[in-house]
Amino acid sequence: MLKIEKLHKSYKKNSALDGFSCELGRGIYGLLGPNGSGKTTMMRCICGLISCNSGSIECGGDEIGYLPQQFGMMKALTLYEMMEYFATLKRIPKTEQGEEIERCLELVNLSDKAKSRVGSLSGGMVRRSGIAQAILGDPSIILFDEPTAGLDPEERMRFKSLLKKIRDGKTIIVSTHIVSDVEAVCDSIIIIDRGRNIFTGSNGEVAELARGKAYLIEEGQESRLIGNYYIKDRISRDGKSYLYVLSDSPVHGAARAEAEGGIEDGYLCALKNI
Repeated sequence: MLKIEKLHKSYKKNSALDGFSCELGRGIYGLLGPNGSGKTTMMRCICGLISCNSGSIECGGDEIGYLPQQFGMMKALTLYEMMEYFATLKRIPKTEQGEEIERCLELVNLSDKAKSRVGSLSGGMVRRSGIAQAILGDPSIILFDEPTAGLDPEERMRFKSLLKKIRDGKTIIVSTHIVSDVEAVCDSIIIIDRGRNIFTGSNGEVAELARGKAYLIEEGQESRLIGNYYIKDRISRDGKSYLYVLSDSPVHGAARAEAEGGIEDGYLCALKNI
């Protein structure tokens, strides 16, 4: 269980978190928000890396694993030596470290790189090593900050598979601004903007935010748009160009989009107050 109440954090005159609150049980949660919305600051506060100005965080004494947005390792060491270092920091008994390190490296498809020096690893391998150290010791709470940055499509799919394998009995938060990273694996989605929790719900509840609000209008007909709206995309169809628009008001003369964008449209509606 992870409970966050009215979390505030400011850097000089800039507010990174503005009364953020949420209560999370066991499961996988997607933390969606644009760059600068407060995702990384919140994760750092949960880990105790930075202190908040006010508010509270309760985690029931559970151990926390953390993959930071910027992750690096000592290049002169081998990957296995680096994992031993992390295992020691996590107070994993020496007699148990070898088996646990092998388990985690296998989960991220890096078993064959255990004896390679960190400096010889690619950026994607370093990122996967960061995922491995986050799950080392089987913590009850795991925080992934932009975990798929730098991963190729195959490894992105492997990461989603990993989440399904390790999810039992855990609270996992995946912070990202990429909707496709969370929609297939997350039980719930938290949308954060300007340091506030603006919506929390299931994938279906997020998609519902956009139901009946997606329209296609011919390009050049923007004058028909009233109220709150957001032009999401431009589409070519039958030799004509159309705008894919999310609008909280009916668009005169426009057709409803045949296939609505689901979670991504709901996420945009929440951000744009549509």
